[in-house]
Amino acid sequence: MATRANRQTEGGGILYVVATPIGNPNDLSARAIRTLAEVSLIACEDTRRTGQMLARHQIGTPTISHFEHNEERRVPELVERLKAGEKIALVTDAGTPAISDPGFRLVRAALEANVRVVAVPGASALIAALSIAGIPTDRFTFEGFIPARDAARSKALDELRRELRTMVFYEAARRVADTLAAMATAFGESRDAAVVCEITKTYERTIRGTLAELERHFRATPALGEIVIVVAGAPHQSDAAGVAIDVHQALEVLREAGLGLKQASAVIARLTGVGRREVYQDALKSRDDDSSDD
Repeated sequence: MATRANRQTEGGGILYVVATPIGNPNDLSARAIRTLAEVSLIACEDTRRTGQMLARHQIGTPTISHFEHNEERRVPELVERLKAGEKIALVTDAGTPAISDPGFRLVRAALEANVRVVAVPGASALIAALSIAGIPTDRFTFEGFIPARDAARSKALDELRRELRTMVFYEAARRVADTLAAMATAFGESRDAAVVCEITKTYERTIRGTLAELERHFRATPALGEIVIVVAGAPHQSDAAGVAIDVHQALEVLREAGLGLKQASAVIARLTGVGRREVYQDALKSRDDDSSDD
């Protein structure tokens, strides 16, 4: 497979991808301040919001808007300026550009034009939340914002029900309780999770518990501000083996004890960490197979 190296020449343009604070203005690094002051142009998601940040640090660099709805037409213009030798900084309203924010198209186009791209790292809600959630961090997957509509959200979560790695999601405050409910259905109510609210801001808080407990909390106490949800990965097969060696046999026992199929499936899901829907669908299939053998 052929590889492409960045062949940007000395003295050419540079695109700086600069992380900005996600809440606390003191999180802007000294290097970021120097870079923003030295470049010839700053491409930003909201010129007014970035302007306030620049004014706080006495930075007078010109800005140009670069957001989701004008990115397609703005990228060629910025790339031409970079190819002509300009040094341009890319920022978003908060955090690291291109991470659930505009920026990926510009970065890719710059690289394809052999323009040097340099990261000026800093604040990231993803990493900050993961570091304080108290959930394994050795392996994780970032899922960003999941679909807002019920059917699409359920489908997206259902595809992750066997994910062994810790999962990190962004979510709007008004949808947190509904999303936690959907996660409890897909992953099991007993799955450990943490919800980090208003990270780096004055009222930052982290609420930990099972998905069921967290849903109840946010039904009673609506969330505010920016939200990150960190969910433990599915238990390894060996973790669940001591609890339920034979799911079908366990279902039979629970049915004989008087539980309905849905109730029995919910119990098995909670004991094993397997999604309730998956247990229920398997139970239905097994029942149909048994009927066809009669």
